[in-house]
Amino acid sequence: MIELESVRYGYPHTKNDAIKDVTLKVGQGTCVMVTGPSGAGKTTLCLAAAGILAHEYGGRKGGTVTIDGRNVNEFKDLSELASRIGVVFDDPDAQLIFTTVEEEILSALERRGLSADEIEERLRTVMEITHLSALKDRAPHTLSGGQKQRVVLATTLALGTDILILDEPTSELDEHGTTSILGILKDLKARGRTILLVEHKFQRMQEIVDTLIVMEGGSIRAKGQPADLLGDPGIRQIVVPDFAGIRQNGRAAGAGPVPVISLDRLSHSYGDIPALTDVSLSISPGEFVAIVGENGSGKTTLIKHFNGLLRPTAGTVSVRGKDTSGATITELAHDVGLVFQNPDHMFFADTVRDEVAFGPANLGIQDLETVIDRALGKVRLLPAKGLYPRWLSRGERQRLAIACVVAMNPAIIVLDEPTTGLDGKEAREVMEVLKDLQLEGHTVIIVTHSKEIARDVADRVVTMERGRVISDQAVPEGS
Repeated sequence: MIELESVRYGYPHTKNDAIKDVTLKVGQGTCVMVTGPSGAGKTTLCLAAAGILAHEYGGRKGGTVTIDGRNVNEFKDLSELASRIGVVFDDPDAQLIFTTVEEEILSALERRGLSADEIEERLRTVMEITHLSALKDRAPHTLSGGQKQRVVLATTLALGTDILILDEPTSELDEHGTTSILGILKDLKARGRTILLVEHKFQRMQEIVDTLIVMEGGSIRAKGQPADLLGDPGIRQIVVPDFAGIRQNGRAAGAGPVPVISLDRLSHSYGDIPALTDVSLSISPGEFVAIVGENGSGKTTLIKHFNGLLRPTAGTVSVRGKDTSGATITELAHDVGLVFQNPDHMFFADTVRDEVAFGPANLGIQDLETVIDRALGKVRLLPAKGLYPRWLSRGERQRLAIACVVAMNPAIIVLDEPTTGLDGKEAREVMEVLKDLQLEGHTVIIVTHSKEIARDVADRVVTMERGRVISDQAVPEGS
């Protein structure tokens, strides 16, 4: 059991507390789900509940955290805490350090002092339930985001702890992967495990949730049984994504006959591992295209060919009439802007203004301040112009990443999972921004796991499976 009493915490060199007066109890065998806007304090809550803030962080601290009735300060170190609590964070790359998937999981098992037979059996079981057996010899850095997330979860499950703290474990997973994780958590809960779950996919997880907590501004805004809380419209728009009406706001005027992107029998391999096979695709100006498919189906590999980050192993890629094999990344940046799945990978400047300025300045775009203000205005971030980028919430950072691309005025804007880690309200805001850009004439291409976005926002849905396009369909008007 985990219990927090009047817990507050402020990170070093910040004025405001990240969490304030948080009181929470997670009883044995129960599942408490925490949701809320990015920047609400959810991850900080996880760090507090796991005892990590107490043992590893400086900053301002208050209140008490107990695990099974024992104050976290009484535990010798994090190793002792790890014997009671398993933690999965939302950034799998930060938790993967070994050369193969099997080694990652074995590293956790070997620290438990188990016999060789026990290690082998637990390894087999964990890999089966997380669907990783076929990937056991792969290097973690070659996996898709969702596959990496399953590796981290498998490593944590291998520890066999009674308490699990999971910070958005399905954020990068497709429908199949999310269903698998739900099944795992259902089984663990039935076995009496205690689960503290930070998630935005309430609708998928609701059957295991006993208590729903909505955080906002570092405090608990609402706490109770899910059915009771969702009767409040303000809570519901945070918890349940709703994209209805966005497509019906209109479409860009007539797509021209000449495609802006054309792929002819494109194939790409990572060493001996094929990622794309014989993909042919044509995208017209002004389209809003959603690329969907399971983790590892080749979606991210595909879009990295649009701006030259990857080059074809076979076949050709043409962007606005240019063969990408003969164009530099800088040249293609005039035509294609790519927003990565994790916006933090794009940021390095000290202010929002300087972050947005970097691209257009390098491309020699004139009237820089006007360009910056226009881009920030489009994503509703102009008041944040002087702020440090990492002070922004996840949703605001996502919109900042879009502004950085918009400032370079590319004809084509490509985004990899632009709503990952966002609550329902933030996700809708991002989709509204992208729809506005489409209506101005930009071609918008997104990789997404969201069926709702594909159904309610995109004009066309391209489905991938095992490196191939298996379906390419226009979304009917009014659907």
